[in-house]
Amino acid sequence: MPTLQIGAITIQINRKAIKNLHISVLPPDGKVRVSAPESMTDTAIRMAVVSRIPWIKKQQSDFANQPRQSDREMVSGECHYLWGKRHRLNVVERVGCHEVKVARGKINLYVNPGTSVENRTLALTEFYRAALKARVEKLINGWQSTIGITITAWSVKKMKTKWGSCNTQAKRIWFNLELAKKPHECLEYILVHELVHLLERNHNERFRAHMDRFMPNWRERRELLNRMPLAHNTWAY
Repeated sequence: MPTLQIGAITIQINRKAIKNLHISVLPPDGKVRVSAPESMTDTAIRMAVVSRIPWIKKQQSDFANQPRQSDREMVSGECHYLWGKRHRLNVVERVGCHEVKVARGKINLYVNPGTSVENRTLALTEFYRAALKARVEKLINGWQSTIGITITAWSVKKMKTKWGSCNTQAKRIWFNLELAKKPHECLEYILVHELVHLLERNHNERFRAHMDRFMPNWRERRELLNRMPLAHNTWAY
């Protein structure tokens, strides 16, 4: 992907069949990516980015100051998050199906003796996936009714640069698996955010007006999400 250098900031340029330029500052280290119309000149892109330098630097500073979890070894005593709260992992080896139970501030992970770190991680990941799906199912019908739209499908998957995404043509929504580790308010914010994209594709004034109408405190929820610790894994682009 071609890049543009402005001072100490390296910008990745992705030319697409779109009408407007979009600037993204991506976790975990604040890399800058610009999606630009195919016909837009480098000079025009540079001018647009320069005008947003203060905003870019603030986003990068926020990422730099955001706490990060250490590498996961999947052993007892590790800290893992569930719905925004810290839990201690308690690994219990016993013969039988892998299972996860949450009680008294602990995530009890039941695995067979000798289970590898990868398979322990997989068992916990599937627990997060089930928990997230159950929560979305409780929320989505009510919000579709409130906003006045209907989607065709939704799913959960690991995502590297977004908390959620929406295919406006197919009317399909994806949720980042990491949302199971964030407060409930954050998941609900992402849900509404993606549903509103079916009313307005771009993050413009009309989009923000819809968000203000349906979720007046969406900015506070966004800030809460941005303050939460990032996952331990290295995000790639």
